Amino acid sequence: MNQKDHIFEQEFLPHADALTNFAYYLTQDEGEAEDLTQDTLLKAYNAGEVYHQGTNARAWLFRIMKNTFINDYRKRKRRGKQVDIEEAFTTPEEEHAHNYIPEEEDNFIVDEMGDEIMTAIHHLPLDYRTILLLCYIEEFKYEELASIFDIPIGTVRSRLSRARALLKAELKSYADKLGYVTTEKKEGIDN
Repeated sequence: MNQKDHIFEQEFLPHADALTNFAYYLTQDEGEAEDLTQDTLLKAYNAGEVYHQGTNARAWLFRIMKNTFINDYRKRKRRGKQVDIEEAFTTPEEEHAHNYIPEEEDNFIVDEMGDEIMTAIHHLPLDYRTILLLCYIEEFKYEELASIFDIPIGTVRSRLSRARALLKAELKSYADKLGYVTTEKKEGIDN
């Protein structure tokens, strides 16, 4: 086994499940998540000589995935919406049968968060969604996030703060519906 294969098997492959979970949260599609994971691992393998063995492989892989996703996202946005002919003739029942539901052991979010929260997270702009998911779901430290996004730690803090504020605004009506007292309600009560 050559050095490149050894690094791939020992340092990259152990993170494949975490990459797939994150890819699913980015794409919301099982097939696209698997493709994104494969693209990420292939790019990592091909760039194996650039990787310094013993450094943070996880952060390096997530950076590759984030960049790959953003580049693909921008390409699709420029290209415009495309419709798959097979999808156009799929009945709602068939479509529902093919929806991806993450395995419980693969992702605790399904158990811990409701659909409303996940929907709110996916309404966030891409930069805020990715940093929020990497911080709170994948539990990256601020220093690792700074490395992944190639930004200063202050910017990491700023984006996380903004992401939390946007998420809070997205979830306000949901909280009101459930009867939770929000800051705006408290201020109205005190006056």
